[in-house]
Amino acid sequence: MGLRRVLILLFVYLFFVMPCFAIKIGLQTRVSKTYVGASTKAQILDARTNKLLYEMTKMKGYELKPYKGVIAIKIDGQYRKIKTDQIIIKPEEKGFVSVKRKWYRGHFKIINDDNALTVMNDLPLELYIKGVVPSEMPPRWEIEAHKAQAIAARSYALANMGKRGKYGYDLKDTPEDQAYGGASAETVQTNQAVEETEGIVLVCQGKIVPAYYSASAGGQTRSASQVWLHDLPFIKSVPSFDDGVKKNGHGVGMSQHGANNLAKRGYNGYQILRYFYANTKFARLKKA
Repeated sequence: MGLRRVLILLFVYLFFVMPCFAIKIGLQTRVSKTYVGASTKAQILDARTNKLLYEMTKMKGYELKPYKGVIAIKIDGQYRKIKTDQIIIKPEEKGFVSVKRKWYRGHFKIINDDNALTVMNDLPLELYIKGVVPSEMPPRWEIEAHKAQAIAARSYALANMGKRGKYGYDLKDTPEDQAYGGASAETVQTNQAVEETEGIVLVCQGKIVPAYYSASAGGQTRSASQVWLHDLPFIKSVPSFDDGVKKNGHGVGMSQHGANNLAKRGYNGYQILRYFYANTKFARLKKA
């Protein structure tokens, strides 16, 4: 049986309908101020009414801070009160927005939550994954390892939607959830890996799984019960192919160093994932 036929059989003929799926990523949580900018002209909109409040000049930095239940913006050395507690920063088409000295695709939403600002990046899922893969895995590694990482990251994100809902977003931008460096982290190869696996997720028992992974497992991945006191049907303990690399992380699921080593041995991204995860198949998100 040819490899193409094997891969086709590994896919679930069930499509998860995800209409132009978007995700909100927390970049800053409850800070006293923040600095933003845009690569193009950008609109500041009232998130509640969609009313235009101010137009930002391209490549100019702005300071924002909470002020008496709303938000204040510093313009030409003077603070100007924006009469809302929630704003959206929307750049022109193909523009980027900046915070924390990084560029991001999509929009920003900023809220004043009890006199502190929370900044989140609202963008399509696939653009988010483009900022995750090179942040979680070195861009110089094998492209098949990047493909495995893209599918694992996409699955993890969808399985954990709303995890940080109390803050108003879905996931953090740190390894506490998944490292996310925005457009500033993107590379040609990692973007290719995301595009070639677009919409593909890991499923077990008809559900998208949170495809846990860590940098290295120290020679053997761990079962879920060894870490979290209960087993998961999609997690198994296997040799991690990362011998010689110090254990780094929880060791559950895919070893990223192991994935790269398997890619060097000729495994493709799907085979890497099938090796590290038990009882799983692949499904593709269906655009509504």
